[in-house]
Amino acid sequence: MATTSDSESSTTSPSSSKEEVQKPQMEPLRLPSIEEIRGQDIWNNCAVRSVVSGVMGGGLGFFMGMFLGALDNPLMQEEMTARQQFVYTAKQMGRRSLSSAKTFAVMGFIFSAAECVVEKARAKHDITNTVVAGCVTGGTISAKGGPKAACVGCAGFATFSVLIEKFLERYD
Repeated sequence: MATTSDSESSTTSPSSSKEEVQKPQMEPLRLPSIEEIRGQDIWNNCAVRSVVSGVMGGGLGFFMGMFLGALDNPLMQEEMTARQQFVYTAKQMGRRSLSSAKTFAVMGFIFSAAECVVEKARAKHDITNTVVAGCVTGGTISAKGGPKAACVGCAGFATFSVLIEKFLERYD
């Protein structure tokens, strides 16, 4: 039954091709409002971007710490009561979440600030900004370990940043 409807539609299609093809109507260009322009100006401020990224990174780190803290098992689990295990797990989740929140907040703040400053200085939006920001972030975070650790951190975080950008396909 499907073949008969297909054959019927194929016979009617040549007559419809003779009809004039409608051109898409052009829509007028809409200019951004003053509020939209002000919002873009605020978001293009490096300080605002950095603080927002730091707060968002802190939130992500907090939840990751909660999850990872819940996975920590006490060494003497067999000898602990259920209440002791619960208290131990809650403390571990709190410690991990605060530690992860601080780390991710600093990471987000530094990366966003470095990328924004480099982008404004170069007046280009490309992968080089990501590489430099990744290197600055990795080097800064691992600087306490000495110059060798800072170099490894720089290279590692820059590579990770480029891989994430390629995965998200932000640049051509």
